[in-house]
Amino acid sequence: MARIGAAQRLGRWSAGHPWRAVGVWALMVVVAVGLGSAISTHQTKDADYRVGQSGRAAAMIAAAGLDAPDQEYVLIGSARGALDRPVAERAASDVRARLATQPVVASVAPPVLSKDGTALLVAATVRGGHDADVAGIAQVAKSARTAYPGLHIDEAGDVSVNKAVNDRVGKDLGSAELISLPITLVIMVIVFAALIAAGLPVVLAITSVFATMGLMAPISLFIPMEPTVSSMILLIGMAVGVDYSLFYLKRERAERDKGATRADAIRIAGETSGHSIVVSGLAVAISMGGLYAARDTTFDSLGTGALLVVVIAVLGSLTVLPAMLTLLGKWVDRPRIPLWWRVSRRIPTGAASGRLLRPVLRRPAAAMICGGAVMVALAAPALGMHLQTDSLDALPHSITQVRTMQQIQAKYPSHGNLARVVVSGADAGSAAQAVERRAAATGDWSPAGVVVSADRRTAVATVATSAAQGSSRAGEHVLRLRETVVPQAVRPTGATWAVGGDVAQSYDTIRHADIALWRVLIVVLGLVLVMMGVVFRNAVLAVLTTALNLVSVGAAFGVVTLVFQHGWGASPLDFHSTGGIITWIPTFLLAVLTGLSMDYHVFVLSRVREHVRAGMPVRIAVRLGLEQTAGVVTSAAVVMVSVFSVFAFSGLVEMKEIGVGLSVAILVDATIVRLVLLPAALCLLGERAWSRGDRRTGQRDPAAATPVLVR
Repeated sequence: MARIGAAQRLGRWSAGHPWRAVGVWALMVVVAVGLGSAISTHQTKDADYRVGQSGRAAAMIAAAGLDAPDQEYVLIGSARGALDRPVAERAASDVRARLATQPVVASVAPPVLSKDGTALLVAATVRGGHDADVAGIAQVAKSARTAYPGLHIDEAGDVSVNKAVNDRVGKDLGSAELISLPITLVIMVIVFAALIAAGLPVVLAITSVFATMGLMAPISLFIPMEPTVSSMILLIGMAVGVDYSLFYLKRERAERDKGATRADAIRIAGETSGHSIVVSGLAVAISMGGLYAARDTTFDSLGTGALLVVVIAVLGSLTVLPAMLTLLGKWVDRPRIPLWWRVSRRIPTGAASGRLLRPVLRRPAAAMICGGAVMVALAAPALGMHLQTDSLDALPHSITQVRTMQQIQAKYPSHGNLARVVVSGADAGSAAQAVERRAAATGDWSPAGVVVSADRRTAVATVATSAAQGSSRAGEHVLRLRETVVPQAVRPTGATWAVGGDVAQSYDTIRHADIALWRVLIVVLGLVLVMMGVVFRNAVLAVLTTALNLVSVGAAFGVVTLVFQHGWGASPLDFHSTGGIITWIPTFLLAVLTGLSMDYHVFVLSRVREHVRAGMPVRIAVRLGLEQTAGVVTSAAVVMVSVFSVFAFSGLVEMKEIGVGLSVAILVDATIVRLVLLPAALCLLGERAWSRGDRRTGQRDPAAATPVLVR
C-alpha cells in the first residue's frame, strides 16, 4: 500500500467531513475579508524605491529638508493660431488670483513665458503631498477655459497625474473583473456541460482572491504593498484557482466514467490530481518566492501576493472540492446543457492531440529540431531587449493630465527630465554653483537653480536634460556627471556628493533591474530544478522540465520585445512604444511563467509516469498520458490565456506587457512545448527519463493500469 501524504489525508478528511470543511473555508474567507476591511493597507512610499547613488541623494535631500514641494501647473496656450499675449496674460492673472484662494495652494508663482512664446505657465505649490485634493485647481483651469474660449487652458502636475493614473488602474481592474469572470464561466460550461460543475472552479478562484486581498492588509504592516498588487492577485488567483479545480474535477469525473464509485473517484482524484496540484502549487510558490532574491520593494509585495493566493487556492482545491463533491453527489453534473452534454460525452478526449502527436512520436528527433527552431525564432528578439523605467511617455496618452505634462516638459525643459546634484560640506553652496556651471558647459544640461539648506551645509544643484528619461543618451549624461563633471567641481572643497533626481533614478533603477533579473533567474531555476528532482527522483526529468520552462520564458520575452519595444502591436493594443520594456516586467514574468508552466508539466508527467509504472513502453505511455490530459490542459490553457489577454487591453503599458507575455508563454507552452518538445524529448530519452522505481510494473494506483481515455 502506497504511503498516504498529508495532502491525501486532508482530502480524505474533507470528503468525510464535508460540512466542516466547507464551514472552515467560509470562515477563513470571511475573517480574511474582515481583516482587510478593518486594517488599512500600508502602501509603498517613494523612499521604499530608493536604489543606488540616486537613493543616497534622495536621502540626503530629505535629511536637509530640501525636498521639492509638489506643484500643480496651469498651462495657457492658444486654441488656434498664434498666442494672443495680452489675452493670455489676463487669463494668467485671473488664474493666479483664483488659485490663491484655494485652501490646498500654499503659494502661486508669477506666469512664465515659454522660450518659443507660445505658452504661459502658472505654477502653484500645494499642501498635503501626494494625497492632496487638487480638484479645486482643476476647477480653476476649467472655469478659465470657459471664460477665455480663444485659449487652450489645462491643468496637470505630479499629484493630479498620479490620481488620474490610479483612477485608470482602478477602472481597468474593475473592467478586467467584469470581463474575465464571464469568459471563464463560459469556458467552464463548455468544458463540463453542466452549470454546477462549471461554477465550482470559478467560485473557488474568486473566494481565494478575496481571501488573499483581505490578508494582504495585515501583511502590509510588515511588507508595504505596491498599488498594482491587487491586479496581480486577481491575475494569478483566477488562473491557478480555476486550473487546480479543473484538474481535480476532470479526474474525479473520469474515474466515475470508468466505473468507480463516487467515494473512490474522489479518493483517486485526491491521490493523483491532488498530488499534482500540491506539486504545481509548490512550484509556483517557490518561483514567486524567488522574487525575494531581487531585494526590491516591488518584488517583495508582488511575490508575497502571488505566493499567498497560490497557497490559498491549493488549500481550497484539496478541501472544498472533495467536500462539495461529497455534498452535491450526482447534482454536481446538474443542470446539464442538453445538447452539448450529449455531444461532449461522445467526443473522445485526445482525438485532435492524438493526430498531432503521431508524427512527433514517429520522428521525435525531427520534431525536436523543428519545434526548437520555432522557439528559438520567437526568443531571438529578447537578446536586444532594452529596459526602461515607467516614464511619462509610457502612461496612457488618453489621460488629459499626461498630455498636458508632456506639453509642459516640451515647452519648459527646466520642468522636464531633471538631475539633482546634492553637495554636503562646509562650502556646499559654492560647490553646487560650480557643479551647475560645469554641467551647463558640457552642453548636456541646462541649469535650473541651486537651493541651500538652512544650516548652509547642504546644497542642491538642479540641472535639466532634453534626453528622454531611461534612454541610453540620458544614461550617458548621468555617467558623465558622476565620473567627470561633479568630481572636478567638488574636489577643491572636499565636500561629499551624490547625483540623484528623476534621470539618475531611472538610470539606477535600470541597472538594479538588470542585476535583479539574473539573481532571480538563478534562484528560481535552481529551486525548481531541485524540487523537480526531489518530486520525480530523476535528474533527467528535472533538467528537461527546467530547460523547457526556460524556453517558454524566452519565447515570451521575445514576443514582448517585438510588440512593445519595436512597436509591432502599438495600433491594435493602443499604446505608444517608448523603445523599451518596463524595468520590473521581465523579472516578474520570469517568476510567474516558471511557476505556471509547471502546472502542465507536472500534470502531464505525472500521468505519463502512471502508465510507465503500470509497465507500458515509454512511447505508448507518452501517447496515452498526453492524450488523456489533452482536454484538461487545453481547457486550463484557454482559461489562462483568456484571463491574461484581458490585461493586454488595459490602459497601462506594464499591464499590457504582463498580459501579452503571460498569454504568449501559456499558449506556446500548451501547444509547441506540450505537443512537440516534451513528447519528442521523452521519446528520445526513453527509459533514461524514468527512475528505477517508475519502471516497476504493477506499482501504485490500480486506476493507472487501465489505459482508458478519459473525458
